[in-house]
Order: sequence, then structure tokens, then C-alpha cells
Amino acid sequence: MKKKQVVLDPNGPPKPLYLSPAIRAGDFIFVSGHVGFLPGKPAYGEKGKDWMAGELISGGVAAETRQTLDNVKALLEEAGATLDDVVKVNTFLRDIDRDFHAYNDVYMEYFTGDLPARTTVEAKIYNRTLVEIECVAYRPVA
Repeated sequence: MKKKQVVLDPNGPPKPLYLSPAIRAGDFIFVSGHVGFLPGKPAYGEKGKDWMAGELISGGVAAETRQTLDNVKALLEEAGATLDDVVKVNTFLRDIDRDFHAYNDVYMEYFTGDLPARTTVEAKIYNRTLVEIECVAYRPVA
């Protein structure tokens, strides 16, 4: 196995030209920051502030969190892992005071049992996105 391997979800959102959706490096899987892009929807808009790398799900922070975690889950499965293998999550919310509880309610549907370490911060996220999630999973190579 190569020292690092790009992980793609062929059925997921389009791969942006400027990053790898996830990288497996040995027993670790590093998932880039993902947002609630719908699978199979291409980039649109003019380059600049109106450009989006895919079509964002509508419905607010809960819908975006659910779609984002579905996208992350699919990537992890492509790498041979599950959400149970996630050891660290970093979440960026556009408005933490307004959106934390709605985000957290959905998050707790996906992560149960031994919860991963997590950091959640407020950040200016690209375009109109409300939530972005990145994570690290540990799954020994078979």
C-alpha cells in the first residue's frame, strides 16, 4: 500500500479540484472539511463569491449537518471505516449561538457510544454554508 492514498466516493458530491476529499495514511483516515453538498450535483456559479463546488442542500443547519455527515460516512466507508472509527471531529458553524443545538442534535444521531474528541467553533464559512465538518478516523489496514 502507498504511504498515502486519496479516498473518493464515486457516488458522492463532486471532488473539488483544490483538495482531496479524504486521505488514508496508514491506519489513519483524514477527512477534509465537508459541507452539505448533494451527491451528483456539479459546481455552479461564476468564480468568486457566488461559485459553489456543488449544490448545497436546503433546510438550514440541521439538514446541512445531516447531509454533511452522510457524505463523511460514505467517504469513510470507501476507505474501509465507519463513523465508529472516528477519533476526532472539528466542526465549524457560521453562527454557533444560533445553530449549535440544532447541529448537536443531528450529530448525536450519528455518533453514539464512545464519542470522538470534538472541537466546535464559529467561523466564516465559504458562501452561504452554515456548517463544515472534518474528522480523523483510525482503522487499521486489513
